[in-house]
Amino acid sequence: MNKSERLNDMIRYLSGKNSFRLRDLMERYSISRSSALRDVRALEELGLPIFTRVGRGGSYGILPNRLLTPILFTVDEMYALYVAMRTLDSYQTTPFHLDVVRLREKFEECAPLHRTSLHRTADILRLDVTKHANESACLRDILQFAVKEQPCVIYYQKKELRRYTVQFFEIRAAYGQWYGTAHDFEMGQARVFRCDRITAVEECMDVAGMPLSSFARPSEELYRRADALSFVVEITAKGRDFFYKEHYPSMRLVEENGRYYIHGFYNVGEEEFIADYFIHYGDEVQTVESMALREVIRTRLHTLTMHYKEMA
Repeated sequence: MNKSERLNDMIRYLSGKNSFRLRDLMERYSISRSSALRDVRALEELGLPIFTRVGRGGSYGILPNRLLTPILFTVDEMYALYVAMRTLDSYQTTPFHLDVVRLREKFEECAPLHRTSLHRTADILRLDVTKHANESACLRDILQFAVKEQPCVIYYQKKELRRYTVQFFEIRAAYGQWYGTAHDFEMGQARVFRCDRITAVEECMDVAGMPLSSFARPSEELYRRADALSFVVEITAKGRDFFYKEHYPSMRLVEENGRYYIHGFYNVGEEEFIADYFIHYGDEVQTVESMALREVIRTRLHTLTMHYKEMA
Protein backbone atom coordinates (compact mmCIF):
# COMPACT_ATOMS: atom_id res chain seq x y z
CA MET A 1 0.00 0.00 0.00
CA ASN A 2 1.16 3.58 -0.59
CA LYS A 3 1.99 5.96 2.26
CA SER A 4 -1.43 7.66 2.47
CA GLU A 5 -3.19 4.27 2.61
CA ARG A 6 -0.68 3.07 5.21
CA LEU A 7 -1.22 6.13 7.42
CA ASN A 8 -4.98 5.72 7.18
CA ASP A 9 -4.66 2.07 8.20
CA MET A 10 -2.33 3.02 11.07
CA ILE A 11 -4.93 5.42 12.45
CA ARG A 12 -7.48 2.59 12.51
CA TYR A 13 -4.92 0.15 13.95
CA LEU A 14 -3.97 2.51 16.79
CA SER A 15 -7.56 3.48 17.54
CA GLY A 16 -8.39 2.43 21.10
CA LYS A 17 -4.75 1.70 22.01
CA ASN A 18 -2.93 3.66 24.72
CA SER A 19 0.58 2.68 23.62
CA PHE A 20 2.58 1.03 20.85
CA ARG A 21 6.16 0.21 19.91
CA LEU A 22 7.97 1.27 16.79
CA ARG A 23 8.59 -2.42 16.06
CA ASP A 24 4.81 -2.99 16.02
CA LEU A 25 4.55 -0.71 13.00
CA MET A 26 7.67 -2.10 11.33
CA GLU A 27 6.40 -5.68 11.54
CA ARG A 28 2.77 -4.95 10.67
CA TYR A 29 3.59 -2.88 7.58
CA SER A 30 6.97 -4.42 6.62
CA ILE A 31 8.73 -1.05 6.71
CA SER A 32 12.14 0.09 7.89
CA ARG A 33 12.82 1.85 11.18
CA SER A 34 13.38 5.18 9.41
CA SER A 35 10.06 4.83 7.53
CA ALA A 36 8.28 3.98 10.78
CA LEU A 37 9.74 7.10 12.44
CA ARG A 38 8.59 9.27 9.53
CA ASP A 39 5.12 7.73 9.75
CA VAL A 40 4.91 8.49 13.48
CA ARG A 41 5.77 12.14 12.78
CA ALA A 42 3.12 12.20 10.04
CA LEU A 43 0.54 10.75 12.45
CA GLU A 44 1.34 13.54 14.93
CA GLU A 45 0.82 16.14 12.19
CA LEU A 46 -2.56 14.56 11.41
CA GLY A 47 -3.61 15.11 15.02
CA LEU A 48 -2.94 11.78 16.73
CA PRO A 49 -1.88 12.76 20.32
CA ILE A 50 1.36 10.74 20.51
CA PHE A 51 4.13 11.21 23.10
CA THR A 52 7.50 9.46 23.45
CA ARG A 53 8.08 7.23 26.46
CA VAL A 54 11.49 7.10 28.12
CA GLY A 55 13.39 3.89 27.49
CA ARG A 56 14.76 1.69 24.76
CA GLY A 57 12.76 0.11 21.98
CA GLY A 58 10.97 3.15 20.60
CA SER A 59 7.90 3.07 22.83
CA TYR A 60 5.11 5.61 22.38
CA GLY A 61 2.02 6.53 24.37
CA ILE A 62 -1.27 7.86 23.03
CA LEU A 63 -3.13 10.49 25.04
CA PRO A 64 -6.88 10.03 25.54
CA ASN A 65 -8.68 12.41 23.21
CA ARG A 66 -12.42 12.81 22.75
CA LEU A 67 -12.00 14.41 19.34
CA LEU A 68 -12.03 12.13 16.33
CA THR A 69 -8.66 11.78 14.68
CA PRO A 70 -8.64 12.92 11.03
CA ILE A 71 -8.85 10.08 8.52
CA LEU A 72 -7.44 10.18 5.02
CA PHE A 73 -9.77 9.32 2.14
CA THR A 74 -9.00 8.77 -1.51
CA VAL A 75 -10.95 10.83 -4.06
CA ASP A 76 -13.06 7.80 -5.01
CA GLU A 77 -13.85 7.14 -1.34
CA MET A 78 -14.84 10.78 -0.88
CA TYR A 79 -17.28 10.63 -3.82
CA ALA A 80 -18.75 7.34 -2.60
CA LEU A 81 -19.35 8.76 0.89
CA TYR A 82 -20.95 11.92 -0.51
CA VAL A 83 -23.38 10.05 -2.78
CA ALA A 84 -24.27 7.63 0.04
CA MET A 85 -24.87 10.57 2.38
CA ARG A 86 -27.28 12.13 -0.14
CA THR A 87 -29.63 9.14 0.27
CA LEU A 88 -30.49 10.54 3.73
CA ASP A 89 -32.28 13.40 1.95
CA SER A 90 -35.16 11.02 1.20
CA TYR A 91 -35.90 10.29 4.85
CA GLN A 92 -38.10 12.54 6.94
CA THR A 93 -36.33 11.25 10.06
CA THR A 94 -32.95 9.68 10.82
CA PRO A 95 -31.88 7.91 14.03
CA PHE A 96 -29.34 10.67 14.67
CA HIS A 97 -29.79 14.23 15.88
CA LEU A 98 -28.48 15.98 12.80
CA ASP A 99 -29.44 18.41 10.09
CA VAL A 100 -28.86 16.52 6.84
CA VAL A 101 -28.37 19.72 4.84
CA ARG A 102 -25.80 21.05 7.32
CA LEU A 103 -24.01 17.68 7.32
CA ARG A 104 -23.69 17.87 3.55
CA GLU A 105 -22.41 21.45 3.73
CA LYS A 106 -19.76 20.48 6.30
CA PHE A 107 -18.62 17.66 4.04
CA GLU A 108 -18.36 20.04 1.08
CA GLU A 109 -16.38 22.54 3.17
CA CYS A 110 -13.73 19.85 3.66
CA ALA A 111 -13.32 19.47 -0.10
CA PRO A 112 -13.91 22.93 -1.65
CA LEU A 113 -11.98 22.09 -4.83
CA HIS A 114 -14.35 19.20 -5.55
CA ARG A 115 -17.65 20.91 -4.60
CA THR A 116 -18.94 21.45 -8.15
CA SER A 117 -17.93 17.97 -9.23
CA LEU A 118 -19.56 16.46 -6.12
CA HIS A 119 -22.85 18.21 -6.94
CA ARG A 120 -22.78 17.01 -10.53
CA THR A 121 -21.97 13.44 -9.51
CA ALA A 122 -24.82 13.38 -6.98
CA ASP A 123 -27.26 14.77 -9.57
CA ILE A 124 -26.24 12.17 -12.16
CA LEU A 125 -25.73 9.12 -9.94
CA ARG A 126 -29.00 8.73 -8.03
CA LEU A 127 -29.69 6.06 -5.44
CA ASP A 128 -33.45 6.48 -5.49
CA VAL A 129 -35.42 6.08 -2.28
CA THR A 130 -39.18 6.56 -2.07
CA LYS A 131 -39.94 9.77 -0.21
CA HIS A 132 -42.46 9.75 2.61
CA ALA A 133 -43.89 12.51 4.76
CA ASN A 134 -44.16 10.06 7.67
CA GLU A 135 -42.02 11.08 10.63
CA SER A 136 -40.58 8.50 13.03
CA ALA A 137 -40.32 10.61 16.17
CA CYS A 138 -39.00 7.77 18.37
CA LEU A 139 -36.36 6.43 15.96
CA ARG A 140 -33.36 7.59 17.98
CA ASP A 141 -34.78 6.12 21.20
CA ILE A 142 -35.46 2.81 19.45
CA LEU A 143 -31.85 2.67 18.25
CA GLN A 144 -30.45 3.47 21.70
CA PHE A 145 -32.51 0.77 23.40
CA ALA A 146 -31.42 -1.72 20.71
CA VAL A 147 -27.73 -0.88 21.08
CA LYS A 148 -27.95 -1.22 24.87
CA GLU A 149 -29.74 -4.61 24.49
CA GLN A 150 -32.43 -3.15 26.73
CA PRO A 151 -36.17 -4.02 26.67
CA CYS A 152 -38.67 -1.18 26.35
CA VAL A 153 -42.38 -0.47 26.29
CA ILE A 154 -43.77 1.01 23.08
CA TYR A 155 -47.15 2.51 22.24
CA TYR A 156 -48.15 1.56 18.70
CA GLN A 157 -50.91 3.31 16.76
CA LYS A 158 -52.49 1.24 14.00
CA LYS A 159 -56.26 0.88 14.08
CA GLU A 160 -56.09 1.47 17.81
CA LEU A 161 -53.35 2.38 20.27
CA ARG A 162 -51.69 -0.73 21.70
CA ARG A 163 -48.93 -1.30 24.25
CA TYR A 164 -46.11 -3.80 23.66
CA THR A 165 -43.14 -4.89 25.75
CA VAL A 166 -40.33 -5.58 23.30
CA GLN A 167 -36.60 -5.65 22.68
CA PHE A 168 -35.48 -4.21 19.34
CA PHE A 169 -32.62 -5.95 17.55
CA GLU A 170 -32.82 -4.60 14.00
CA ILE A 171 -33.79 -1.33 12.31
CA ARG A 172 -34.01 -1.21 8.54
CA ALA A 173 -35.19 1.21 5.90
CA ALA A 174 -37.27 0.21 2.89
CA TYR A 175 -39.09 2.44 0.40
CA GLY A 176 -38.48 5.52 2.53
CA GLN A 177 -39.96 3.93 5.66
CA TRP A 178 -38.20 2.84 8.85
CA TYR A 179 -39.04 -0.58 10.29
CA GLY A 180 -37.98 -1.96 13.66
CA THR A 181 -37.79 -5.70 14.30
CA ALA A 182 -38.22 -6.64 17.93
CA HIS A 183 -38.76 -9.61 20.21
CA ASP A 184 -42.30 -9.40 21.60
CA PHE A 185 -42.10 -10.72 25.16
CA GLU A 186 -45.83 -11.47 25.31
CA MET A 187 -45.81 -13.51 22.07
CA GLY A 188 -42.33 -14.90 22.59
CA GLN A 189 -41.49 -14.21 18.93
CA ALA A 190 -40.21 -11.50 16.61
CA ARG A 191 -42.48 -8.79 15.23
CA VAL A 192 -41.90 -6.00 12.72
CA PHE A 193 -43.15 -2.51 13.62
CA ARG A 194 -43.42 0.55 11.39
CA CYS A 195 -41.44 3.15 13.29
CA ASP A 196 -43.66 6.08 12.27
CA ARG A 197 -46.57 4.37 14.09
CA ILE A 198 -44.67 4.20 17.39
CA THR A 199 -45.92 7.17 19.41
CA ALA A 200 -43.84 6.68 22.58
CA VAL A 201 -41.00 4.54 23.95
CA GLU A 202 -40.39 3.94 27.66
CA GLU A 203 -37.78 2.06 29.63
CA CYS A 204 -38.91 -1.34 30.93
CA MET A 205 -37.42 -2.84 34.09
CA ASP A 206 -39.84 -5.79 34.36
CA VAL A 207 -38.02 -8.15 31.98
CA ALA A 208 -34.36 -8.96 31.41
CA GLY A 209 -32.72 -8.06 28.13
CA MET A 210 -31.13 -10.61 25.82
CA PRO A 211 -27.81 -10.35 23.95
CA LEU A 212 -28.14 -9.31 20.31
CA SER A 213 -26.35 -12.52 19.32
CA SER A 214 -29.37 -14.53 20.51
CA PHE A 215 -31.42 -13.07 17.64
CA ALA A 216 -28.96 -14.21 14.96
CA ARG A 217 -31.17 -17.12 13.96
CA PRO A 218 -32.86 -18.27 10.73
CA SER A 219 -36.07 -16.46 9.75
CA GLU A 220 -38.13 -19.61 10.31
CA GLU A 221 -37.14 -19.60 13.99
CA LEU A 222 -37.58 -15.86 14.46
CA TYR A 223 -40.85 -15.18 12.67
CA ARG A 224 -42.74 -18.43 12.19
CA ARG A 225 -45.61 -19.12 14.60
CA ALA A 226 -47.20 -22.48 15.30
CA ASP A 227 -50.21 -21.60 13.10
CA ALA A 228 -48.11 -20.56 10.08
CA LEU A 229 -48.95 -21.87 6.60
CA SER A 230 -46.24 -22.81 4.06
CA PHE A 231 -46.38 -22.14 0.33
CA VAL A 232 -44.41 -22.62 -2.89
CA VAL A 233 -45.13 -20.20 -5.75
CA GLU A 234 -43.59 -20.62 -9.20
CA ILE A 235 -42.76 -17.37 -10.99
CA THR A 236 -41.30 -16.38 -14.36
CA ALA A 237 -37.84 -14.92 -14.98
CA LYS A 238 -39.44 -11.47 -14.94
CA GLY A 239 -41.09 -12.38 -11.65
CA ARG A 240 -37.63 -13.12 -10.29
CA ASP A 241 -36.78 -9.44 -10.85
CA PHE A 242 -39.87 -8.50 -8.81
CA PHE A 243 -38.68 -10.79 -6.03
CA TYR A 244 -35.24 -9.17 -5.84
CA LYS A 245 -36.84 -5.72 -5.70
CA GLU A 246 -39.13 -6.65 -2.82
CA HIS A 247 -39.32 -9.70 -0.60
CA TYR A 248 -39.49 -10.48 3.10
CA PRO A 249 -37.58 -12.59 5.66
CA SER A 250 -40.25 -15.30 5.45
CA MET A 251 -39.43 -15.90 1.75
CA ARG A 252 -36.55 -17.35 -0.25
CA LEU A 253 -36.02 -17.86 -3.97
CA VAL A 254 -35.07 -21.31 -5.28
CA GLU A 255 -33.95 -22.03 -8.86
CA GLU A 256 -34.45 -25.55 -10.22
CA ASN A 257 -33.70 -26.50 -13.83
CA GLY A 258 -34.17 -22.94 -15.07
CA ARG A 259 -37.45 -22.43 -13.19
CA TYR A 260 -37.99 -20.14 -10.22
CA TYR A 261 -39.89 -20.84 -7.01
CA ILE A 262 -40.63 -18.68 -3.97
CA HIS A 263 -40.66 -20.83 -0.84
CA GLY A 264 -42.11 -19.22 2.26
CA PHE A 265 -44.75 -19.03 4.94
CA TYR A 266 -47.26 -16.60 6.41
CA ASN A 267 -48.84 -16.45 9.84
CA VAL A 268 -52.54 -16.34 10.60
CA GLY A 269 -53.62 -12.69 10.39
CA GLU A 270 -51.25 -11.91 7.51
CA GLU A 271 -53.57 -13.16 4.75
CA GLU A 272 -54.31 -9.75 3.22
CA PHE A 273 -50.64 -8.80 3.29
CA ILE A 274 -49.46 -11.97 1.52
CA ALA A 275 -52.30 -11.79 -1.04
CA ASP A 276 -51.46 -8.18 -1.94
CA TYR A 277 -47.80 -9.16 -2.29
CA PHE A 278 -48.45 -11.85 -4.90
CA ILE A 279 -51.19 -9.89 -6.70
CA HIS A 280 -48.62 -7.30 -7.75
CA TYR A 281 -46.76 -10.07 -9.66
CA GLY A 282 -49.75 -10.25 -12.04
CA ASP A 283 -49.42 -13.05 -14.59
CA GLU A 284 -45.76 -13.61 -13.66
CA VAL A 285 -47.11 -16.15 -11.15
CA GLN A 286 -47.24 -19.58 -12.82
CA THR A 287 -48.44 -21.92 -10.07
CA VAL A 288 -49.41 -21.66 -6.40
CA GLU A 289 -48.77 -24.90 -4.52
CA SER A 290 -51.02 -24.10 -1.60
CA MET A 291 -54.78 -24.33 -1.77
CA ALA A 292 -55.05 -22.01 1.25
CA LEU A 293 -52.92 -19.30 -0.40
CA ARG A 294 -54.80 -19.60 -3.72
CA GLU A 295 -58.06 -19.07 -1.85
CA VAL A 296 -56.61 -16.10 0.05
CA ILE A 297 -55.55 -14.46 -3.25
CA ARG A 298 -58.91 -15.15 -4.91
CA THR A 299 -60.79 -13.69 -1.94
CA ARG A 300 -58.63 -10.58 -1.99
CA LEU A 301 -59.08 -10.14 -5.76
CA HIS A 302 -62.85 -10.48 -5.35
CA THR A 303 -62.83 -7.85 -2.60
CA LEU A 304 -60.82 -5.47 -4.79
CA THR A 305 -63.09 -6.12 -7.80
CA MET A 306 -66.19 -5.31 -5.74
CA HIS A 307 -64.50 -2.20 -4.40
CA TYR A 308 -63.91 -0.83 -7.91
CA LYS A 309 -67.39 -1.85 -9.09
CA GLU A 310 -68.92 0.15 -6.25
CA MET A 311 -66.88 3.16 -7.34
CA ALA A 312 -68.44 3.11 -10.84
